[in-house]
Amino acid sequence: QRGAELAVLECQHQFHSRRWNCSTLQGLQLFGKVAIQGTRESAFIHAISAAGIAFAVTRACSRGELHKCGCDRKIRGVSPEGFQWLGCSDNLSYGIAFSQAFVDSPERSRGVSSSRTLMNLHNNEAGRKALLAHMKVECKCHGVSGSCEVRTCWKAMPAFRQVGNVLKEKFEGATEVYPKRVGTRKPLVPKSSRFKPYTAHDLVYLLASPDFCDRAPRRGILGPSGRQCNRT
Repeated sequence: QRGAELAVLECQHQFHSRRWNCSTLQGLQLFGKVAIQGTRESAFIHAISAAGIAFAVTRACSRGELHKCGCDRKIRGVSPEGFQWLGCSDNLSYGIAFSQAFVDSPERSRGVSSSRTLMNLHNNEAGRKALLAHMKVECKCHGVSGSCEVRTCWKAMPAFRQVGNVLKEKFEGATEVYPKRVGTRKPLVPKSSRFKPYTAHDLVYLLASPDFCDRAPRRGILGPSGRQCNRT
């Protein structure tokens, strides 16, 4: 629940000045309404949600709130830079594994043959990779009067705002894809040959977004409230 709430708040922060501002998210119904399924908005929601759950679980591990996990104790010894690996490194591998099991399982239960499922699973993983790629090293100095004769360091997650910023950039540069038959499989490939091949860190989408100007509550489009909508 904490991870889901974190994702919703970050989504609403990143899109607060856009025509679509995450207002289609009703409570914790994270994956939106029919209107945005398959779109780049849906891609962002899946990515930020998968990252949010990994982040919240990892943080709970480090704080000792879960008995199944704790700090990451695998990083030990002296680094090439000469500092000592000590302290409580964030156990992101546990948080990511939990997110994969929890967020991906509903998709996998439908079978991985559908294009929508492949899109969602890819974007879930891209969200987790945004978190993993921005892990940082934090250190503490030890010695007389802060002389830093000895430095102990640990690995920590980035602020979740940084993850949101990264994924918003990925949203802006998301790649439109379509399923192309290759033997018995139908992988997602860029719709235009002019598009660069996407990586595991990029977001992908299947459908163009609605313009979000016209109110259509049944489709989850609430329309602009208290402001004019400029389609351009």
